[in-house]
Amino acid sequence: MSRALLQPVLSAGFAFVFVMIMGPYAIKYLHKLKFGQNVRSDGPKRHLQKIGTPTMGGIMIMIALALSVLMFDRHNSSVLFALFVAFAFAAIGFIDDFLKTLTHSSLGLKARQKIFGQLFVAVIIGIYAINNETIGTELLIPFTGSYIELPVAVYMILAVLVMLSSANAVNLTDGLDGLASGTMAVASAVYAVISYKLGNPEIALFAGGTAGACLGFLWFNAHPAQVFMGDTGSLGLGAALGVMAIMTKTALCLPIIAGLYVLETLSVIMQIVYFKLTKGKRLFKMAPLHHHFELKGWEEPQVMIRFLLVSIFFGVLGLLAVL
Repeated sequence: MSRALLQPVLSAGFAFVFVMIMGPYAIKYLHKLKFGQNVRSDGPKRHLQKIGTPTMGGIMIMIALALSVLMFDRHNSSVLFALFVAFAFAAIGFIDDFLKTLTHSSLGLKARQKIFGQLFVAVIIGIYAINNETIGTELLIPFTGSYIELPVAVYMILAVLVMLSSANAVNLTDGLDGLASGTMAVASAVYAVISYKLGNPEIALFAGGTAGACLGFLWFNAHPAQVFMGDTGSLGLGAALGVMAIMTKTALCLPIIAGLYVLETLSVIMQIVYFKLTKGKRLFKMAPLHHHFELKGWEEPQVMIRFLLVSIFFGVLGLLAVL
């Protein structure tokens, strides 16, 4: 096995083992700090039993990701930048989570504050890509194997949209035990394969570490969850997914690979538009989409497993689109 292929596997394995070992101690410490989950009052009633479950567990994921990457490649500028992006978004999520624990509510940072912080980092990413000769403004066209060169201004807008939509889509999906961690493990594993096949081993390493950390976290986050990742984890992971797409020139393929996140986001948009057009009627019982199926009577593990299968389907489709 070549070194380029072995490193993502080792990175994933290290991150997985690290979270597995760290998990019980981190959960105990979060309990001690009383960093408990707050639940939306308008959500499914069964979620009320989640109140008090430790949150901000995304810290474990981010630490595992950083260590798994730095252990195998601490000098590559691309992988270091990818880590910076993930941690910058995770920091925004951390502030949001921390404010929620202080106020004992499901409200943290104001929406405009979160978007401004994300926008600032996303612009940095766009500038980095445009000025990086190995990335530039080229994008792979799905299912064709050919690339398109975008004007700088258009590429910058697209890069910002990719980062903001990716981060917030994962954040929206993080509403059921194991859902965000499980589906991110799938998407990251897909990107590990894509990065390796496209000759980008440093991002394959980054993607492998992300997948391993998510699988390790899933052990503790599976229903009934012992810990939640919070916005610290969901925004950090969403940004990690976005930066994988940017650095592998596959931003146009991301909506396919992350098709489940697209569906979740569209359900929220459709719900809002329908509510306004019909003056108060709802298209879904509740948005995002996973809550709709909960309220239709599906058990939480059912929703998670079925959505995970949908995620795998989109992941395979994404591999076909790129490779």
